Amino acid sequence: MIDVALWIARILLVALLYLFLFAVMKTGINLVKDQRKKKGGWYIEVEKGPKELRGVKIKVNGPVIVGRSPGADIVIGDSFVSGRHARFTINGKDLIIEDLQSTNGTLLNGQLLTQPTILRKNDQILIGDVEIKVGRE
Repeated sequence: MIDVALWIARILLVALLYLFLFAVMKTGINLVKDQRKKKGGWYIEVEKGPKELRGVKIKVNGPVIVGRSPGADIVIGDSFVSGRHARFTINGKDLIIEDLQSTNGTLLNGQLLTQPTILRKNDQILIGDVEIKVGRE
């Protein structure tokens, strides 16, 4: 009699374990689906500059570094550009650009950046001879 009770307990334990794993997987899949559906994200696109950079479009999910350094996300091989020249970051729903104390500065719509600034759709950033346009999906 005890053997039957233990066998039933094992079956119930395995069934509960499978139900738990199913619920965890379903929750994880729903989280991934929700992230894909989110629209309205920011992106930056190189409009003018070297041939190999023109048309490069990067969705900004985290910090994006622009500079001459090989470790930058957008590498601009121009002596006018600092190693880590500028950074794009997301703060809530805003896209922010910050000049990283570059030698020659960063221009936003023709004005020199002096502090981190919130960007708007269609803003133009000039770093060296590379023009970057801000967009929103």
